[in-house]
Amino acid sequence: MVKLLLTWDIKQGRDQEYFEFIVREFGPGMKRLGLQLTSAWLAIYGECPQILMEGVADDLPTMRKVLASPEWGKLHEQLLEYVENYQQKIVRANSKGFQL
Repeated sequence: MVKLLLTWDIKQGRDQEYFEFIVREFGPGMKRLGLQLTSAWLAIYGECPQILMEGVADDLPTMRKVLASPEWGKLHEQLLEYVENYQQKIVRANSKGFQL
């Protein structure tokens, strides 16, 4: 399995809209695309991204197909309306907490 690691900060003043988008569109959209959302973390203290999220796919070809899809492109563009300092990375999945 492979894991998609996503990190970002919520744009100031966009919190309510952001959380509505994540619950109503982003999370369900990831599931529709075949990514299983495994965890999401909200950091309230420290020098790190505010949001850490991860989703898994069965293998690298599946992950690449998802990330190349028009549906992912649309979700990603919508997400960028609410966040800044966005980063993503694909890693081999393990089950020991959030991976870096």
